[in-house]
Amino acid sequence: MAGSFVLFLQDLTSNPAYAITVFLVLAVIFVNGWTDAPNAIATCVSTRAMRARPAILMAAVFNFFGVLIMTLVSAGVAETIFNMVDFQGESHSALIALCAALFAIVIWAVASWYYGIPTSESHALIAGISGAAIALQGGISGINGNEWIKVIYGLILSVTLGFLVGWLVVKLVAHIFRDIDRRKTAGLFRGGQIVSAAAMAFMHGAQDGQKFMGVFMLGMFLARGENPSGAFDIPLWLMVLCSAVMGIGTSIGGYRIIKSVGMDMVKIKQWQGFSADVAGSIVLLIATLVGFPVSTTQTKTTAIMGVGAGKSISSVRWDLVRNMALTWLITFPGCGLIGFLAVKVFELLFV
Repeated sequence: MAGSFVLFLQDLTSNPAYAITVFLVLAVIFVNGWTDAPNAIATCVSTRAMRARPAILMAAVFNFFGVLIMTLVSAGVAETIFNMVDFQGESHSALIALCAALFAIVIWAVASWYYGIPTSESHALIAGISGAAIALQGGISGINGNEWIKVIYGLILSVTLGFLVGWLVVKLVAHIFRDIDRRKTAGLFRGGQIVSAAAMAFMHGAQDGQKFMGVFMLGMFLARGENPSGAFDIPLWLMVLCSAVMGIGTSIGGYRIIKSVGMDMVKIKQWQGFSADVAGSIVLLIATLVGFPVSTTQTKTTAIMGVGAGKSISSVRWDLVRNMALTWLITFPGCGLIGFLAVKVFELLFV
């Protein structure tokens, strides 16, 4: 059990390794809010339904509530991440390995933000801790296959459903409003896109917040020398803490990511942006309820692709899509390798 907030503060002040672990987890959450959350409101900004700064602040607020509310509904994603890798063994070495993985994730995320690449931090998180677990256990015995398969299911779900639902929703919206003058619906879709962007930000918090809370819980167990396995309960104070840190990170913004996802990949109008946000929110809600950890970046991007394809295949910047896909593909081996190597370096320095 995670225990009370008072116990958490006592552990934090009495255990330096625990304090470092908490700092790194919160740093990863902060960077996620800073670099990943802007994907949620990219289309809202690109269609000028909202200006960038108000949209980013809105995303920060709804990220907060997404983490808090959806975790109370279902903590399946957090539990999948918690049980996905094996960090059992000598607790000090395990804690160092986890810290190395978190360090690798921060490096990968910041580098991606710097180059304006909407890489998936969910994939980076999964790859980083998996690489660290392999380094710690000396082989793939560090991977829990039953939980890792949910990552594969989530990857397939986000790509196929994101594109398909995006295509279906934009076709449905076009059919419903086919006989109505677009100028008369401008205000409706502008308001609708603000609401749907808020829903995307909410679901981003629900998905990514849970992933990082799962890692936070793993670090807490390791720092106390407890066996990090089985079911667990996420305390309310941890939900509030993680959602607040993610919200603060989001408030800093990420215009580079907004431009890559919402402006460069495909030119869309407000009704199409609304369709993409609705589609992305639906897919993220399904994945969260069934406990599949999926990439919010990947889900939103494929939903935009589906919307663009609904207009015409040629309207999608497939060269940019290819570059994004390659980035996603190299995240698993790339960040996994960095996590593996970081463990080896940290062991030399701190063991």
